[in-house]
Amino acid sequence: MKFTSIRPAWLTAALLSLAALTAAAQSGKTGDWPGWRGPDRTGISRETGLLKSWPDGGPKLRWKAEGLGGGYSTPSVARGRAFGMGYVGETETVWALDTRTGRQAWSATVAAANHRIGYGEGSRSTPTIDGNRLYALGVSGDLVCLDNRNGKLIWRRNLPREFGGSIPGWGYTESPLIDGNKVIVTPGRQQATMVALDKMTGQLIWKSQVPGGDPAQYASSIVATVDGVRQYIQFLRGGVVGVAADDGRFLWRYSNPANGTANCSTPIFQDNHLFAASGYGVGGGLVKLTKTGDGVSATEVYFTRQMRNHHGGMILIGGYLYGFDGGTLTCLNFKTGKIAWTNRSVGKGSLVYADGHLYARAERGAVALVEANPKEYVEKGQFQQPFRSGKNAWAHPVVANGRLYLRDQDILLCYDIKKSAQ
Repeated sequence: MKFTSIRPAWLTAALLSLAALTAAAQSGKTGDWPGWRGPDRTGISRETGLLKSWPDGGPKLRWKAEGLGGGYSTPSVARGRAFGMGYVGETETVWALDTRTGRQAWSATVAAANHRIGYGEGSRSTPTIDGNRLYALGVSGDLVCLDNRNGKLIWRRNLPREFGGSIPGWGYTESPLIDGNKVIVTPGRQQATMVALDKMTGQLIWKSQVPGGDPAQYASSIVATVDGVRQYIQFLRGGVVGVAADDGRFLWRYSNPANGTANCSTPIFQDNHLFAASGYGVGGGLVKLTKTGDGVSATEVYFTRQMRNHHGGMILIGGYLYGFDGGTLTCLNFKTGKIAWTNRSVGKGSLVYADGHLYARAERGAVALVEANPKEYVEKGQFQQPFRSGKNAWAHPVVANGRLYLRDQDILLCYDIKKSAQ
């Protein structure tokens, strides 16, 4: 694996020494991004003190790492390392990089690379970091738990072989959810639509048989509590469902946001309300969730065709929902669905939020800094990602510990976005 340092050799050596001395302190950083869509699966970073505007050409590039293999896996960042997945030759691998330099710390094989699925360029899942453990799901359904300090395998399961799941057309894409002592994944189909495994051993805790036996899609589950009922919410082939956290029993379904091709975006939950959306001309809707006897009812509040969010995700800030409606960045009132504004921005892409701003990444390579402002679209800088692969830039941007990370197939770029770094 190659890397390109943007700093002189003496400074790199000093930083390596500092990293070794402070490695133990990295685990508790509030600026870490330990899994899919950040610490709370909301796409929201807790960081402050970041740049409020970008110079021409964008923020300063700190390093570039190469040799990561093909794939659309978004990196996670925790404990002083960046973690991701990719097809390296004929193997699907998990890799770890030192966040100070971009140097490889370790790599581990998950499974043989599956080139037969659609878009066979590589992995899709974002690794989930929990303490000294890493959980990752391969394209063919190989779920592994690794020691994130050295990549050593702790346990593994296979979703199709052991739980009767079926590989989706574009491969398993879900990022494992950790909740307490459980890891939640979605084999799909009738036998075990969703399962909860013991995160320490991989042993089965429960399996949820959702009515209809929906196949797995390309979204990742979230955890929510509705009127005291803790549950896991997932976007399946036939719609969004909720299952009880304690035993996996089916609670509710909301079908209107589903399309017949690919449901990808992670649902948004707040105050017993849930918004879910998909692309392919469908759009999204808000439901109110209410406990009813042993189950939960989902009552639609509104549905809009102006949030046809394909796979770029949505962000809820201050009562307003931001996301790409196809190729148009859109801001709407979360509770009413009323459109606040629309703008072409960078074109179809993905979003994260940090320190008052949206980081918008186009699938064609442009990256913009945009105010999270419900009154109007205000852009504070834009640049074209260098070293483009020629593939769609579908990996979401990541903001962690004063850095902006952009994955593009074989490379990972790390930018300084802290005010003090400029």
